[in-house]
Amino acid sequence: MITKILIANRGEIAVRVIRTCAELDIPSVAVFSDVDRTAPHVLKAIEAYPIGAAPSSESYLKIENLLAVLDQSGADAVHPGYGFLSENAAFADELARRGVTWIGPPSKAIALMGDKMAARQLVEKVGGPIVPGTTEPLQSLVDAHSLVEEIGFPVLVKAAGGGGGKGMRIVRSMAELENAFLRAQSEAAKSFSDDRIYLEKYLEEPHHIEIQVLADQHGNVVSLGERECSVQRRYQKIIEETPSPFVTPELREKLNNTAVNITRACKYIGAGTIEFLVDQDRNYYFLEMNTRLQVEHPITEMVTGVDLVKAQVHIAQGDPLSDALLQPVARGHAIECRIYAENGFQNFAPSTGIIRQLEVPMGLGVRFDEGVRNGQEVTPYYDPLLGKLVTWGGNRLEALNRMIRALAEFHIVGLDTTIPFCLRLIQHKTFKEGHYNTHTLDDIVAELIVEMKIKSEQLQLAAGITAVQNSIRASQHSQSVSASAPTSQWLLKGRREGLR
Repeated sequence: MITKILIANRGEIAVRVIRTCAELDIPSVAVFSDVDRTAPHVLKAIEAYPIGAAPSSESYLKIENLLAVLDQSGADAVHPGYGFLSENAAFADELARRGVTWIGPPSKAIALMGDKMAARQLVEKVGGPIVPGTTEPLQSLVDAHSLVEEIGFPVLVKAAGGGGGKGMRIVRSMAELENAFLRAQSEAAKSFSDDRIYLEKYLEEPHHIEIQVLADQHGNVVSLGERECSVQRRYQKIIEETPSPFVTPELREKLNNTAVNITRACKYIGAGTIEFLVDQDRNYYFLEMNTRLQVEHPITEMVTGVDLVKAQVHIAQGDPLSDALLQPVARGHAIECRIYAENGFQNFAPSTGIIRQLEVPMGLGVRFDEGVRNGQEVTPYYDPLLGKLVTWGGNRLEALNRMIRALAEFHIVGLDTTIPFCLRLIQHKTFKEGHYNTHTLDDIVAELIVEMKIKSEQLQLAAGITAVQNSIRASQHSQSVSASAPTSQWLLKGRREGLR
């Protein structure tokens, strides 16, 4: 049995894991960089240890520093959260060598599904649909030309060992292909130390649908349903919801079955996510597998009542999935808005500073997974995610109206955030009706920016008119005073003469 858990992460996901540790009565160990010394995850954990300077390469990504904390604290398990070392197979292997429980999937599954080529090949073997393209890395630009002639434009040139939009280029003509190929290859080498490139068909207006899976050490695998993650900006998700307003019952069954088959095929254990692209005709294609807990996992928890972190801990201990998990029941609808320290109306420009005031919405069906506190400084060293606002309702309309109310009550003073942007976005007709895809946000952003520009011009015009009116009033007042001055001077003179 696990007796103490080290959380190898920071921010809201570290706080999230610490809360479940408290409910399981398992002591939690936090780690922190120099600038995170008084961050919420440090204050909430039972123990906390410094691991280095602010840059993540000198702290949260430094394996030897984390191993030193393991020795100091006596923790016998590590939860990696997401990001940082959560999908680092070498870290998982080193922990296993030391007899420390890794609250995550086997390192072999991490390595296999982290390699986009190997993952596509595995999915193809189990009969899962993949986006048309290569299942082997491209050897040369000549090979890329040949494939493009076969499947047609547009295509995506992608890094085989990466993700998050890095090492990825959209190509719409032969003239663009060489430059995109070389740039993607260079970026992949810098970001992932792996310059392998592959190519796949670019779907014009797809939906990004992901399936949450759980697998134990006894051969049980279950799907907890889908999440709609199509509201994205530069491959960064902003709003997610479940269930998807686009997915039909028939498609849902196919997605769930395919996700379970892929999970079994890669001998997966723990919580993971199978991601799909679904076109306008509801044809679906495997995209990738995230071998960790997803940022957007709370919406699945809200509709199923399952604590996914608790499930991860039980699975890591060797416990079989409970009967309730093997037959999950989804109720209602949940929506998540990611609250970033960014200005959504200024091309998502990052913002830093001290949080001078923090007013978090509350009430029935409202949840905020926070990674910051009042008075905390938000620095440029880490991901700008401040927290995640989640609402639940008996149906989509109730969850949506609750989110509108919650966002309107949410105030962070001291830096720019995506709160006002999310509020405008979810009230947009396209989102309210559920008629959106992965490209819709760009159109909405352009529309909102034009709208804001018009309002700004109107305000400037109104300010100009007010200034002119004030100037006229001032001028009239001056003329009035000037006209009455001689009379006043004459009266004053007469009074003075009378006094004499």
